[in-house]
Amino acid sequence: MTTPTIRVTARSTRHGRAGGRLPADITRVMVRELKPVLREPVSVFMAMVQPLVFLALFAPLLPDSGGGMSSLQWFVPGMVAMTALVGATITGSNLTEEITSGSHERLLVSPISRSALLIGRALKEIVPMLVQTLIIVALCAPFGFAVHPLGIVAGVVVLALFAVGVGSLSYALALAAEGQEWLFWTVQQTLLFPVLLLAGVLLPLDGAPRWLRWMSEANPLTHIVRAERALFDGRFPAVTVAWAVAAAAGVLVAGLAVGLRSMQSAGR
Repeated sequence: MTTPTIRVTARSTRHGRAGGRLPADITRVMVRELKPVLREPVSVFMAMVQPLVFLALFAPLLPDSGGGMSSLQWFVPGMVAMTALVGATITGSNLTEEITSGSHERLLVSPISRSALLIGRALKEIVPMLVQTLIIVALCAPFGFAVHPLGIVAGVVVLALFAVGVGSLSYALALAAEGQEWLFWTVQQTLLFPVLLLAGVLLPLDGAPRWLRWMSEANPLTHIVRAERALFDGRFPAVTVAWAVAAAAGVLVAGLAVGLRSMQSAGR
C-alpha cells in the first residue's frame, strides 16, 4: 500500500515555517491519514470483528441489570467504547510502517509542523470511530436496543476526546519502539485487555474483590464506560457524565503532552 504524500506549495511553506498555519496543517495531515481508510474501507469493518463477536456471544448470557436496563442496552455502549479504544491503540502501527519505509523522516523535514503531524493523525481516529458506532447501533437496534440520538451524540463526543488522547499515546509508543515493531505490539496487547476488563466492558465488577474495584476506579475508561451506558440509555446523570468528561480530558491532555514531546524529539 502506497503512502499518501502531502503537497506543499511555496505559500504554505512560508507560513508553515512561521507556524501561522497550524489549523491548515492539521487539516492537511488529517486528510492524508484518511485517504488509506477511504481507499480500503474494509479496514474499518475488520476492526469491528472482535466487538461484534463479543456482542453475539456475551450479550445473550448477561441478565438484565437493575433499573429496567436490558442486557443489550448495558452491553452495547461497552462495545462502542471497546471499538474506540482498540482503534486508537493500533494507530501507531501506521507510524511504524512509515518509519520503516522512510516516509516519516521525509515528513519530519517538511514545512508541516511536528505538532500538526501528531494532532492531525490523532484527530483522524474520530472518523472511523463514528462510522463503527453507527454500524453497531444499526445492527443492534432490530434486536431490542433502544436508540436515544442525543445520548449517543454526547457519548461519542466523550469517546472522541478519549480516542484522540489514546491515539497520541499510541504514536508516542511507535516512536519509542522505532526499529522494533514487535515492541509496539507487545506493549499494546499487554495493556489493552487489562484496561478493558478493569473497565467492566465485558462483565460487571460489582462482586469483584475490593482490590480489583480499586484498580477499576483508577482506570479512566471505567468512568467513561459508566457514562456511556447512561447516555446511550437516554439518561444524563450530571456527576457520572462529569467524571467521564474529566477522565477523557485527562487522557487527552496527557496523550497530547507525551505525543508532542516525543514528536519534537523524533529524529534528533
